[in-house]
Amino acid sequence: MTIDFHDGKNKHTYAARTADHEWIELLRPYVGNNPGVALDIGCAGGIYSKALADLGASRVIGMDFSRSNLDGARDNCSSYDNITFMQRDALDTGLPEQSVDLILERALIHHITDLDACFREASRVLKQGGLIIVQDRTQADCLLPGSVNHIRGYFFEKYPRLIQKETERRHTSLAVVQSLSANQFEQIEEISFWETRRTYHDIAELEQDLLNRTGRSILHDLNDHELGELVAYILEKLQDRQDDEIKEQDRWTLWIAKRKSC
Repeated sequence: MTIDFHDGKNKHTYAARTADHEWIELLRPYVGNNPGVALDIGCAGGIYSKALADLGASRVIGMDFSRSNLDGARDNCSSYDNITFMQRDALDTGLPEQSVDLILERALIHHITDLDACFREASRVLKQGGLIIVQDRTQADCLLPGSVNHIRGYFFEKYPRLIQKETERRHTSLAVVQSLSANQFEQIEEISFWETRRTYHDIAELEQDLLNRTGRSILHDLNDHELGELVAYILEKLQDRQDDEIKEQDRWTLWIAKRKSC
């Protein structure tokens, strides 16, 4: 029962939290004080469209292939008058050549089979000298063991069958770097970053988030019974943290590069 990104019932699935402050501070030195026009490809619920605006982008274009996601994003970003949305995709943005200064592709490329086509389109619409930020998980990122902070690791401990589905869609860092280089990007920097997904007041709040499958597409491969068993497994693992605050984090890899100047 893989998540249906087009189902209106899921429109707020990826709009239910805010971007990690440390993520914003990590990127601030790269984007500068005036990043110009930013394009958030695969914007989902608009969480990072808002973050790009907070980083000083004069205009943010949130782009997603799902109308349902965009409906949620518009609701989420209604207080930002410099964020607009388009229903297109990473391989065909429909934007003019060299029309944006900054591109963010967060949690996007694991949905993309043809990296060259993805980065070729990014290179086409990005101004010379413009910045691209690609963020996703490698196989190594995905398969770290579970802990009080890395809750996701418990998913695969409980249901090893999810490992193949999760890892086979992940690109290696080498593949990402080679594809960026082949499509007019240079000065490629790779960063490993533990991003705080959410802080829970107690374990009961974490339990509710898991049962709602909020922003966790891999959990849509479990039926309700399996999901309940997974939550029980995680609660048992964290039984000594019943009333403690829990900071859930995921490890990501970021590739930051510039569009070559001719």
